[in-house]
Amino acid sequence: MSTTAVLTPGVEKKIIEKWNSNPMLKPRISKVTVNIGVGAETDRLPKALKVLEELTGAKPVPRRAKKTIKDFNIRKGENIAAIVTLRGARAREFLRKVFETLGYRLKASYFDDYGNVSVGIKEHIHMPGVRYDPEIGVFGMDVAITIERPGYRIMRRKRCRKKRVPRRHRVNKLEAMVFLKNEFGVEIVGE
Repeated sequence: MSTTAVLTPGVEKKIIEKWNSNPMLKPRISKVTVNIGVGAETDRLPKALKVLEELTGAKPVPRRAKKTIKDFNIRKGENIAAIVTLRGARAREFLRKVFETLGYRLKASYFDDYGNVSVGIKEHIHMPGVRYDPEIGVFGMDVAITIERPGYRIMRRKRCRKKRVPRRHRVNKLEAMVFLKNEFGVEIVGE
């Protein structure tokens, strides 16, 4: 059974009624993580950092390789990627650009069982308002959207950290689909 068959108007209506009955159940975007991998440390890394900063308006951070891979000429500790984490209004603004790039369509396979969404953009120049610069080149990127409910912080706080979020309070795949459909007007297509 495909996920689009499960996401019927009746199921969607039940989920929205559940959210309206208890505001602690309505999900929200916790963060959006954008990653550009460049491979071995070359002159492309500073360009990737510049592209991320222009697209997101936040300062990106270089990421180091965790282990040596001789086939790809990557050494442990070498900077091989650029990453930026967005929250709040900045995250929503960036997501609107991403969804416009994707034509407001997401595959059901982009969602995991915990409501997280991961999409890839092949070329950053397809995003609205971005022009091709021959000095920078073209970069692809991965965008990961983390969707949580209020109260999820108990797992990460300093005091009483041993608490767990029960399964019934975690966002599932269907709820994430309904949330993005209602918040951004995204259409969910089959596998």
